[in-house]
Amino acid sequence: MPRSTIDDAACVRAYIGVGANLGDARATLTAALQALADLPETTLRATSSIYRSAPVDSSGPDYLNAVVRLDTRLSPLALLAELQRIEHEHGRERPYRNAPRTLDLDLLFYGDERIALPELTVPHPRLHERAFVLRPLAELAPDLVVPDHGAVSTLLTMVADQRIDKL
Repeated sequence: MPRSTIDDAACVRAYIGVGANLGDARATLTAALQALADLPETTLRATSSIYRSAPVDSSGPDYLNAVVRLDTRLSPLALLAELQRIEHEHGRERPYRNAPRTLDLDLLFYGDERIALPELTVPHPRLHERAFVLRPLAELAPDLVVPDHGAVSTLLTMVADQRIDKL
C-alpha cells in the first residue's frame, strides 16, 4: 500500500480504530486503509493485523478490526471530518447508537491531547474496555498509556474474556 510522506515537523501521532461488520468487511477494511494512506498532510506509519471479534454493546455479524498509526498535520477536527468522509463513502449510516456498520473509523488518540467536545472525545472514551481496540493497538504501541487507565498491555488483561481472533 503506498504511503504518503510528509515532513515530520509539526506532525502529531494519531491512532485510528478501523472496523466493519456489514457487507464485504475485509474489502471495506482494505479500501479504508488505502483511503487513510491517501489523506492529505498525513503519513500512514503502521497497520496492525486484522482481527475478528464479536460485537460489543451491539448486534449483527462479527466485526473485522484493525488499528493504524498516522503522523498528521491535520487538526483533530479536520482529521475527524476526513474519517467521517471516508465512512460516508463506504455507506456508513447512523440509524442508532452502536448500530452494525459498513465502516467505523474512530480517532483513538491524537498525540497526548485530551479533547472533550460534543463531536469528539479523545482519547476515545471506551477504548480501555474493548479487546477489539486494545489487541491491535498493542501490536503498534503496547506501552502507550490510556490516561486514567494504564498501559495498553496491562489493560488487555482486563478484557481477556472478550472473544477476539487474529486473522
